[in-house]
Amino acid sequence: MPYFVYMIKTVNSFRNKTYVGYTKDINYRLDKHNNNKGAKSTKGYLWELIYKKKFFKKKEAMSYEYKLKKDRKKRASILKKHNDKRN
Repeated sequence: MPYFVYMIKTVNSFRNKTYVGYTKDINYRLDKHNNNKGAKSTKGYLWELIYKKKFFKKKEAMSYEYKLKKDRKKRASILKKHNDKRN
């Protein structure tokens, strides 16, 4: 079963906040985030999926998730691409 590394961003919030995680089921995980049952830092916001990458090994997904969490330039680039598509 594949794993996904994903990035979500807040919807209609005064702060443009992002979150990176990994999961086997993106829709289930996004639902958890939007119902205040996800990660502590995601509570109180509505979220939308803006990026996902598929992996076939959990170890690879976890490694990429860690790198993406630390790489602010890459996250900003993903956010910019998403915003450019919307405009």
